[in-house]
Amino acid sequence: MDDLKSLGYNDWFKSQVDDEMIAAHDVARVVSVHKDSYTVTKGEKEIFAELSGNFLYRTELAYDLPTTGDWVYADFFDNDSHAIIYGVFPRKTLLQRKTAGKEVNFQLIAANIDVAFIIQSLNENFNLRRLERYLVMVNESGIEPIILLSKCDLISKEEIDKIKKKVLSIAPYTLAMEFSNLNPDNIDSVIGLLKKECSYCLLGSSGVGKTTLLNRIIGIEKYETQPVSKIQSKGRHTTTTRQLVCLESGAMIIDTPGMRELGSLSVDEGIDETFSEIVELSQSCKFSNCSHTHEKGCAILTAIEAGDLSEQRYQNYMKMKKESEFNQMSYLEKRQKDKSFSKMIKSVMKNKKR
Repeated sequence: MDDLKSLGYNDWFKSQVDDEMIAAHDVARVVSVHKDSYTVTKGEKEIFAELSGNFLYRTELAYDLPTTGDWVYADFFDNDSHAIIYGVFPRKTLLQRKTAGKEVNFQLIAANIDVAFIIQSLNENFNLRRLERYLVMVNESGIEPIILLSKCDLISKEEIDKIKKKVLSIAPYTLAMEFSNLNPDNIDSVIGLLKKECSYCLLGSSGVGKTTLLNRIIGIEKYETQPVSKIQSKGRHTTTTRQLVCLESGAMIIDTPGMRELGSLSVDEGIDETFSEIVELSQSCKFSNCSHTHEKGCAILTAIEAGDLSEQRYQNYMKMKKESEFNQMSYLEKRQKDKSFSKMIKSVMKNKKR
């Protein structure tokens, strides 16, 4: 159990145990997810794993499948050379996003994360509106956000202070720290934030320095990085999978692929927490059903006119609200269709057996 404890298996997960499952199987944590297989660990080494046929048969939604960071029930064979997964523990936190493009579905990013490092670079790629979207995703998941501003060696101290002021205007209670991957003292400051037996993830667009930072934290160039395009200041996708990395400090960290799209399904709590001052203003609107678009007595519009609220921040808030409502409705319809289709397939298979 000490090995599991070092992987973050704490009292919360112990309280979620299914008595029948724990009596029949071992406990492991998912290190990485591949197309049709997984890598899991019990603490000593990484082990190839597959899903049991019964687990696959019972699964109706992608949400029910294991993702990186999940705790699972598994059996191990041939001196722990391979394993079969029979079930997934309830998740303490789950980081997910809408899949890119028009498809109304979601992609699981990682589970059971304690802290998310949201990384934005301090060059032309810095985008306050994108940062808001990351904060919504993280806040909705119940994960603590920490904002890391990379490439601080590229701009002056005065410019850094201006950007940090903007960041703190939208996230006043969130730690925001600048760093450079070229400065060992900066890396030590980031390492100082990592706590034993806690799980972290790196979030941010391609090219902001996530994988380079991970290499600096580990102390070796373990993961491949690619240079940023000088023409567009955009990064190229280096990380293509999510992998749980155990550090010498006892902390665990997951690097994630860069995300160019940050669509959301239903993130009302995350939006309300990220835009808390707008939610608070709405309580003072003259009408309880105020749409915050044209009504007289709208406290939000009044604040914008007075210069107390950024119009760009308000527009992003309204846009994300609409996206969330539309995607949630569309997803519920899709989920119902998927469930009906799955039931039909299972019914046909049962009749064939007869």
